[in-house]
Amino acid sequence: MTEESLYGIHAVSAALDSQELLELWVAIERRTDERVAPLLQKAAEQHLPVNEWRSTALGRRLNTDKHQGVGGLLRDFPEQDFETILAQLAGRGFLLVLDGVLDPHNLGACLRSAEAAGVDAVILPKDNACPVNATVRKASAGSASRVPVCTVTNLSRTLSALQESGFWLVGMAGEGAQSLYTLDLKMPLAMVMGGEGKGLRRLTREHCDYLAHIPMMGAIESLNVSVATGICLFEAARQRRSLSPAQRVVGQENWSESARGS
Repeated sequence: MTEESLYGIHAVSAALDSQELLELWVAIERRTDERVAPLLQKAAEQHLPVNEWRSTALGRRLNTDKHQGVGGLLRDFPEQDFETILAQLAGRGFLLVLDGVLDPHNLGACLRSAEAAGVDAVILPKDNACPVNATVRKASAGSASRVPVCTVTNLSRTLSALQESGFWLVGMAGEGAQSLYTLDLKMPLAMVMGGEGKGLRRLTREHCDYLAHIPMMGAIESLNVSVATGICLFEAARQRRSLSPAQRVVGQENWSESARGS
């Protein structure tokens, strides 16, 4: 596996908080910096090795001169198994499916929103999508390690498995027939977002039980995928806030099997 690293005060701090680092790297000239001292303390508490270089050498190691005096070696990303997640949720919960998000900063931002909105797991396709790499983990500010993320080989088959397990699939598309704000999002839910530019792929659309749009004013026709994801997840979170976990089950009155795909 390719060794991955990250850099910058905030990114390293978040990685330490999430226990994502194997080693902390510090520029000798910045060791006494008041922003670096807390990072050294966190590394000591986690018994991590601390390697020191001159700032220029650290820059060569990280391939950037914008490291702010700190970097670190990341642990391998903790991929989750889809079948395990499905069994644990047992037809309950709140999922985010990202169909082909390619930009690592967008993916990282989506993971941050997913954690903040209380998403139980995020599902990504293996092909034609950005993997959870160091850039994503930096942009996610630690959320990539705190929210279960699983990568699946066949997204269509995965969507079918979710439906069979009791989840309802709400796909977001500009031409979606219903407004996001008119849908009942309190059922066992998988919110499905498309990638940049092309949106949802055809097979993904066909699997969705509902296609919805975000009502917008002005001349703007679409939003950045990470912005749209945040809006959708927090609308679902708002609706679901009053539910206990036991209430998020299959068979809610307004979501009978006869309505699926209507």
